Formats: sequence, C-alpha cells, structure tokens
Amino acid sequence: MTDSNKMIINLALFGRTQSGKSSAGNILLGSTDFHSRFAPCSVTTDCSLGRSCHLHSFMRRGGQEITLQVQVLDTPGYPHSKLSMSHVKQEVKTALAHHFGQEGLHLALLILRADVPFYGQEESYPIQLIQELLGDTWKNYTAILFTHAEKIEDAGFSENEYLHDASDTLLTLLSSIKQRYVFLYKKGNLFNEQRRNILERIVEFIKENHYQGLTFK
Repeated sequence: MTDSNKMIINLALFGRTQSGKSSAGNILLGSTDFHSRFAPCSVTTDCSLGRSCHLHSFMRRGGQEITLQVQVLDTPGYPHSKLSMSHVKQEVKTALAHHFGQEGLHLALLILRADVPFYGQEESYPIQLIQELLGDTWKNYTAILFTHAEKIEDAGFSENEYLHDASDTLLTLLSSIKQRYVFLYKKGNLFNEQRRNILERIVEFIKENHYQGLTFK
C-alpha cells in the first residue's frame, strides 16, 4: 500500500442500478474513467479499474509528506436490469481477486442515493453481496457514500437532521459499520475541494484498520 512517501488506496464501489456508482468513482479519481449517464436500465455491465493521478503532499505521516494515488473498482449494479445476480457476483469476485488479490482492498464503498429512502428487500442486496465477498470482517471494511446529497440541502435538512430521520434499517447499518459515511454533493466548482475532503475522510476510515487491506484468493 505504501513506501516511504507514497500511499496507494484500493476502493471498490457497490450499489444498486442508478445509485451513482460510476459518477462517484469519477469524482474520487478526478477523471472520467467510468461511463456514467442517466438511463432507465443498468449502464455498467462489467468491472473496471480506474487509477488517479498522484496527489502530491496529500498528507503528512511520520514527519514526511505523502503522495496519494487512488485505485477504484467500479462494479455492475446489484441487482442488474440485464445480468443475473449470480453473474454479477462472479464478475465482482473475479475482479477483486485479480486487482486486489495481493495488495488488498482497503474499503468497500456502498453507494446510496440520499434522495431515496433506504428500506425493503432490494436495498439489502448490495449489502448481501459485500458480506458474501468480504466475509466475516466486512463491517470493518465498509463505508457508505451518499450521492445526490445536494437534495438534502434543497429540502432544508442538515446532514445530522437527515440521519436523525432516517429509517431504522439505515441507522442499524450505520451502527454496524461504526458510523463510517460521507456525503457527496454536486456543487460545480467545488468538486476539487470536495474530492479532497472525501478522500481525507476515506483515509481516516482506512487508518482504523491500520492501513491494512483485505486480500482475496
């Protein structure tokens, strides 16, 4: 993951169709690696790995300035409008082993739309996928990234007020993953600043695991 002055973090995105996975991945990378558009069906049909440019002087660790590079694995929506759940599961399992088998996955990001209530069986499918692929320690390697968070502001809510009124299902999930979450807003010219803030938060989550990744065979 790191040498004396460089850190590479490996992230994987999980979520339902049209949750904003690919768009969120592009923001994390600071690029347009992943195809993202509005559609009445699933857009992403296979796994794809994107790598960011080097973010110099991102943080200080042990008295040294650290350069950060982000690797993001985008995955198909689960459930998918065209692919079977078993196909998606095998596709993601193979991709995790191929890209992060030795280096390890540092964090699985569950992508949830902030403007869509979280409840019901279908909402649980991506969580079940994470549990099956990451195993018993999935709670230590999972965080939630809320997309479309600008809708919260438009409705006059703060982040705390939004979470206070959230469903019991979501609150239970947040409790199980130790309140690891971050909100993503569409704010035009503030994207670079927001990207850095989100990455700083993600690195803090990874630090809780002593920067150790979850390996796959």
